[in-house]
Amino acid sequence: MARYLGPKLKLSRREGTDLFLKSGVRAIDTKCKIDNAPGVHGARRGRLSEYGVQLREKQKVRRIYGVLEKQFRNYYKEAARLKGNTGENLLQLLEGRLDNVVTAWALVQLAQKHVS
Repeated sequence: MARYLGPKLKLSRREGTDLFLKSGVRAIDTKCKIDNAPGVHGARRGRLSEYGVQLREKQKVRRIYGVLEKQFRNYYKEAARLKGNTGENLLQLLEGRLDNVVTAWALVQLAQKHVS
């Protein structure tokens, strides 16, 4: 299965929010300025269109769950086929992925060790 191997912090800066892609202890805002998108910093960009806002949100979800475009499209088709709200179905399918379940389980185990 393919996955993104490039710089993780650059993705968070592009979205303008912490995507929790790095497993460090330090917060992302202490490491870099998240309000600057990566690349050449010049004149400010104009306001995003409605399509631009929807695209940024889709890219954010893709990057949080670590799926590529074709995988995401297939999950969307499956969610649209199921009964109920397509958005909720899509998030349920993404949350049910094995890598996501294992990561959540590992975080719970780590938290339990830290408490006791």
